[in-house]
This record gives sequence, structure tokens and C-alpha cells, in this order.
Amino acid sequence: MLARRRVVATAAASLAGALLLASCGSSDSGGSDGKTLRLWHYETQDSAMGAAWNAAIEEFEKTHPGVKVKFEEKGFEQIQKTAPMVLNSGDAPDLMEYNKGNATAGALSKQGLLTDLSAEVTERGWDKKLKPGVRTTSQYSTDGVMGSGNWYGIPNYAEYTMIYYNKDLFAKYGVKEPATFAELTAALDTFVDKGVTPLATGGAEYPAQQYLYQLALSKADRAWVNSYELYKGRTDFHDAAWTYAAETFADWVKKGYFGKDSTGKKAEDAGLSFIQGKSPLFFSGSWWYGRFKSENKFDWGSFTWPDSNLTLGSGGNLWVVPKGAKNKDLAYDFIDITMSKKIQNILGNKGGVPVAADTAAITDPQAKELIGDFNTLSDNDGLAFYPDWPVAGFYDVLVSETQKLITGSEKPDAYLDALQEAYDKGVPDA
Repeated sequence: MLARRRVVATAAASLAGALLLASCGSSDSGGSDGKTLRLWHYETQDSAMGAAWNAAIEEFEKTHPGVKVKFEEKGFEQIQKTAPMVLNSGDAPDLMEYNKGNATAGALSKQGLLTDLSAEVTERGWDKKLKPGVRTTSQYSTDGVMGSGNWYGIPNYAEYTMIYYNKDLFAKYGVKEPATFAELTAALDTFVDKGVTPLATGGAEYPAQQYLYQLALSKADRAWVNSYELYKGRTDFHDAAWTYAAETFADWVKKGYFGKDSTGKKAEDAGLSFIQGKSPLFFSGSWWYGRFKSENKFDWGSFTWPDSNLTLGSGGNLWVVPKGAKNKDLAYDFIDITMSKKIQNILGNKGGVPVAADTAAITDPQAKELIGDFNTLSDNDGLAFYPDWPVAGFYDVLVSETQKLITGSEKPDAYLDALQEAYDKGVPDA
């Protein structure tokens, strides 16, 4: 999914220039002397992944005397928009976090910008640590389609979406935790009647489009997902699921479930609205879980979307090794450390969803619940990936078109027409 996420990005044009200046003009960017591992990722320090990877850096430097990790924090949107340019600049990092899916990692692999990791995967046994539903986004065909082919990325965590809710606000307004979709909409109506905008979202980035995709998933099945994400059949954006999603989302806007100013809000704004106790509910991913554990000052909980067998989710973002990386062996060693039980256990206890942890070592009750819900979804084939994945550039289309639904400047039928046109242009042989 795209999505995501944690660090607010600035304008793409200025970012591209800044990245190129930083990479091409820096005298300490590291070289092929085997003494520096240049690492890029966009996890905040207080996220579960950020904490786990900081521990991995310490472990790496301890086990590689004389080698230093040069970590460079990048914004999600920053990497998303500029990766092809930077990776073609001749001074790529040795290892970077990158979003998974056809439109992102798949596109880079097709362009020849990523290293084929297949040999390392076999030698180090990474494939044996990843469940089938998690490893789908690690492999890409020669056309850049996920699910088969060579390995171009390794996820060391998994993720899925859920509804976070503020138990204190629910108690204050006499609202019970919903167990069904009907109870969810009844809860939203109660908050609106009390003058409270119930749902945190951000129309300027991924959150709004993920609400809409989840509404569609509640009326869909695995074959529908495979047609949309893997091109195993034709996707019709005017089918029952997509039509229901667009019409329901537009209706929710009219009912006041979303804030009128949400069209300009980013993911960080939505998350902060929940953290600050302003929004009773926020539908988003497990990548927020660790941060909410550390920053929320109220009683809170989470539940999966009611009355739906599918939800957004997959293996986490990928460790990818750029084709032009100068210290690939060091990058492989770092990936290996992040897949170790020591780091996986840290990730799990900090509120992440590990892929290779010792379950007995996960002692935090909330973390156990989080991981248990993910395992249930995964075991029931309930992970349905993310809406922006199928074709390159679709993320921006989803953002701009969903903003139009929020403002009311576009009707559901026209919205679905726009998605169909953009999707068909990107699907191979469509």
C-alpha cells in the first residue's frame, strides 16, 4: 500500500533536487571500501520498526568491527517520488526501505534498478521464514508483477489495517465498541449527533483512499482481489463492490463522518488527530500501533473491520538493495540481522508484527493481541494488499480523485470512470 506514512514530505520537485544534491555532492557518502553501510528508511524513531532497526544497527556494528552504518532518514513520499531518479544517479544507498507492489518495487525491478536477491534468499533461508501471504510482495516477474519470479525485496515485518478507537471518548458519549458494520455506522451517527467528527482521515495522502478500498473489500472475495492486484481477470470499477464503496464513501462525507477540511490533511495529521484525542476512530495500519502505544494519553483499543473477510494488509515494506549499491554484502548482512529472533522479538514487543519472532518472547499483552489478529487474517487468506499497487502512478490518481469525492466536486460514477481509465492505461495488455 502505498501509503504511508510517517514523515511528512515536501514538494516533489524540491525533494528530487535535494536528494540529488545530497547524494551527488556529498563527500562522506561512503564508497566501496567496505567500511560504511549507507541505509535509508522512513520509519520514525518511536515506531516499532524504527526501534527494532536501531537495535539492528547496534548489532550490525558490534558484529562488523570497523564498519559504520550511515543512516539517512527519508520521508515516505520523498522516497516514493524520487527513487527512480536517485537510483539512476550513480550514488545510490547500499540498502533502503521501499514500498512493495507492482507500481513501486515491481516497477523498479522491471527498470533494472534493484538487485536480484534470489541467491541470498536461498543461502540465508529467508524464504523459509516468510509465510506465503507475506512473501507475495517479495517476488516480481520480468513484467514487474508481484507474486512470482525473482526475489527483489525482503520484508522483516507484516502489516494490516484495523479501526483504532478511543475508549475514553466512547465512554464519554455512551458508545459501545461495534461488533457489526451496522453497529459501526450507528456509533458514527451518535458521534455526529453529539457534534463530534468521528473518523480521522487524510485526503492528501493514503488514509482516505484506504477507507474506500476497505468498503469495497467488504463486498469482495479473493478472486476479485486477484483480478485487481494480479491481473487474473478484468477489473470493472462499476461492479457491485467498487460502486458500493464509492457511493458509501460519498454518503459518509455528506453525513459528516469525515471532517470538511480532511481533503487537505496528510497521514500525519490524521494520526495526530487520534493521538491528541480529537477523533474517536481512525482506520489505518498496524504501522501506527507502536507509536500509539507510546504517545496516546488515553485508554484505546482496536478491532478489525466488522463484517468483512478481507482487509488491507501484506508483508511490510521491503528491504531492497539498489543495483548500483557499493557494499551489497554488508546490505545482505544487515537484512539477515533484522530477520534474527533477537530483532524480531524487539519489533514484536514494541507493537510491530514480526515475521520470524519467538512467540514465547512476545510478552506485551497488546502486542500479543495485535499479532494474534494478524495471524488470524493471514491464516484465513484475508490480506488484500493496497489500492494503489496495481499500476504505476495510480497512487496519485487515487489521492486526487478521492479528494474530489470529499469536496463533492465529483460524483461516484465519474470517480469510478476516472479510476477505470487510469487503471486500464497501466495494466499490461489491457
